[in-house]
Amino acid sequence: MTTAWRKSSRSSNGTSCVEVAFAGDDVATRDSKNPTGPMLRFTARSWTGFLNEAKTNRLSR
Repeated sequence: MTTAWRKSSRSSNGTSCVEVAFAGDDVATRDSKNPTGPMLRFTARSWTGFLNEAKTNRLSR
């Protein structure tokens, strides 16, 4: 997958950041400390569902 990766503007210069890339109907995430390592891919629908749950604090640790 060749695309532009981005970090949240809220991540500042921290070392524990997740990067996100949008490619067609897929959303990919990876650890910014290991850009050549594994990534997780989601459908746009799954990603939207995850974000909605996170924004409403319905995710448990």
